[in-house]
Amino acid sequence: MMNTIFIGGSRHVSRLPVEIKQRLDNVINSGHRVIVGDANGADKAVQKYFSEAAYDKVTVFCSGESFRNNLGHWATHKVDAPKHLKGFQFYAAKDREMAREADFGLMIWDGKSPGTVLNVLRLVLSNKIAVLFSVPEKRAINIKTRSDWESFLSRCNAELVHDIRDRATPEEWQPSTQASLLGAHEEATEASGCDFDAEQSVTPAASSSEDELAASLDAALAEADPAAAIKALGGLAKMRGMSNVAKETGLARESLYRALSSEGNPEFATVLKVLTSLGLHLSATRNVASG
Repeated sequence: MMNTIFIGGSRHVSRLPVEIKQRLDNVINSGHRVIVGDANGADKAVQKYFSEAAYDKVTVFCSGESFRNNLGHWATHKVDAPKHLKGFQFYAAKDREMAREADFGLMIWDGKSPGTVLNVLRLVLSNKIAVLFSVPEKRAINIKTRSDWESFLSRCNAELVHDIRDRATPEEWQPSTQASLLGAHEEATEASGCDFDAEQSVTPAASSSEDELAASLDAALAEADPAAAIKALGGLAKMRGMSNVAKETGLARESLYRALSSEGNPEFATVLKVLTSLGLHLSATRNVASG
């Protein structure tokens, strides 16, 4: 029986791991139909593999009128997208269409991309089985049900959860999902399937509240302990949402991750901007000698 497989992935994955090549060989040997996007990265790498194998059961989807990549000169499917949409939201139109049309999904993930994980949600909402392959971990995660999805996402970094929520439509990100996930786990774990660099893991224990972290920051500043101050400031930023802090400060999110990591050494101007975005301020008090 021929099935339709939606294959997609992260733009930062340009080389396919051996495990993915083996799965693509299985698709070819089984004669399944493949639908794939036209983006650079994983889409282009998958297209290249099928083109070199002279596999013809491929359809390339794009949003709008122009295709960025169609390496095998296969059949094409143009998906209408509102012209006012820009960037991710414009290209997401084709992803939603592919999720609806597919029987199964294979997503090739860089461990960080929210768009790739969001395609898993779209497949699950369409009652399709999805395989999320984490390239950094060389690990396949089978997600068959909404419960599987929520279990996976609840163990992921809170920043990734916020990014997915920001990109999802209200229909995709339902209230029950928000309630069960946004306050669940604030830091990634090795078993979560969310592979974040150790230097980016600036989140403190999930039980810490903003008031507790602010108190820790205050104590660290009073004791002139820069490492503890950066840790507390990073924890507050993560709890508030690093994307939100980045937007409010005008700083790049990746730079904030590095600056507020355990090895970070942020400029004083950066510290002031982050404090302001968090609704905090510094004050100077003269030390009074005892006796």
